[in-house]
Amino acid sequence: MDPPFRPHLTFSLRLAHTGSSVLNSARGGLPVLFRKALPFLYFLTQFRRPDRSLGTMGPAEASREVKKPQPFFGVYLLYCLNPKYRGRVYVGFTVNPSRRVRQHNAGRKKGGAWRTSGRGPWEMVLIIHGFPSDVAALRFEWAWQHPGASRRLSHISGKARKEGTFFFHLRVLAQMLQVAPWNRLPLTLRWLRQDFQQELSPPPPQHMPLAFGPLQPGLTQRGRRGMVGKEADEVLCSLCQQLVQDKDGPLCCPHPNCPLNAHLICLAEEFLQEEPQQLLPLKGCCPGCKNTLLWGDLIRLHQVYPSNLEEVESDLEETHWTDELKT
Repeated sequence: MDPPFRPHLTFSLRLAHTGSSVLNSARGGLPVLFRKALPFLYFLTQFRRPDRSLGTMGPAEASREVKKPQPFFGVYLLYCLNPKYRGRVYVGFTVNPSRRVRQHNAGRKKGGAWRTSGRGPWEMVLIIHGFPSDVAALRFEWAWQHPGASRRLSHISGKARKEGTFFFHLRVLAQMLQVAPWNRLPLTLRWLRQDFQQELSPPPPQHMPLAFGPLQPGLTQRGRRGMVGKEADEVLCSLCQQLVQDKDGPLCCPHPNCPLNAHLICLAEEFLQEEPQQLLPLKGCCPGCKNTLLWGDLIRLHQVYPSNLEEVESDLEETHWTDELKT
């Protein structure tokens, strides 16, 4: 995109922060430039964590920055194994599952939640991960905890008299994965305890894989290919053959030896050819290597994250406001 259009794109990004519903209602009346940008604006803003220090970075510096690990955001389901409280569950957010379950079992003074303190042992049986940001994960967590208060889940009936709490939460989860915005996120459902596994009805969307067993240490996806020096300033978009002048560089395919370098808008339009009625691409065929790519994975791998992200998210995780609710 040429530099003169930067102010328009900045305005569009601010508009995108208001949410996909605003974008849907505004699409028809916006100029052509805005309409072409809409497919990725909202999704892009959900991935980027604000970092003022990046404002003065050139493409080369930004490329070196992406070598840092991709952050992890997960929403988990705890199951109580204490005979006195057996069958109780707890939904929470974490950036470090193994640490978080230890905190729950150690009690509130060690960082656990009020609702789980002194009622252990607790077992983390299921975790949903792949969220683009902490905000997206926390919104998912809140809706799972309070389905009756979420307008997106108003169609879900309350817990039946003979329905176990565990099965009720799975029923809510199954419905959450069918509605926007969650049904188009690149999420993974991981059963940490396979003996607790249950089939969700309806099943998750096809692009959401099921996984089993504990998360491996350092489970991340590799970042985009780094470019330094003059090379970073002379990349041509594989689709429009124009220079990529974005400070974050081109969008690259994660498959080895794939030559794809593209503007975000160009690749979004390419993917949306199969779903012209949608604003947000879900997946598409890579123009370079013909492999199927999830849009969410591409955008997440394209981001730059601050080096102190784990400390910031650790604080957010341990002081979540729902822990203070005594019900």
